[in-house]
Amino acid sequence: MAMTETAPQTAPQPAPPPAADLLVTMTNVAAAKVMELRSREGKAEAALRLFVKSGGCSGFSYGLAFDDKITDDDRVEDHAGVPVVIDAYSAQYVGGAEIDYVDSLMGGGFAINNPNAVSSCSCGSSFNTDGSPAKAGGCH
Repeated sequence: MAMTETAPQTAPQPAPPPAADLLVTMTNVAAAKVMELRSREGKAEAALRLFVKSGGCSGFSYGLAFDDKITDDDRVEDHAGVPVVIDAYSAQYVGGAEIDYVDSLMGGGFAINNPNAVSSCSCGSSFNTDGSPAKAGGCH
């Protein structure tokens, strides 16, 4: 019986873990502004909470606030050293959104660029996802 040489078998290498999918993105300008504001307000360890609530002239409105409380159903993402927290309710409306900071002659502020919003109000913080017309009464 003749012996044949075979190449040694190696175990298949596991695939690298997938990169964590981020629900939202944040511009470098926005991240720097958040870090500046956290420092100025003495909240260096606080996360930035992005939330959506019912209301506003278009149906929903965005909110941003510093928060040091994180619940089990919160999603926490790191954006250039800034922890961004999104609750489960809000997550369904902000997937793919970008948090930006815009400085203009009329003043500066955070802006949410949301691809899920099919219409929005001129205030920039009110939007809807179903195309229904804006309500009278302005942004709240």
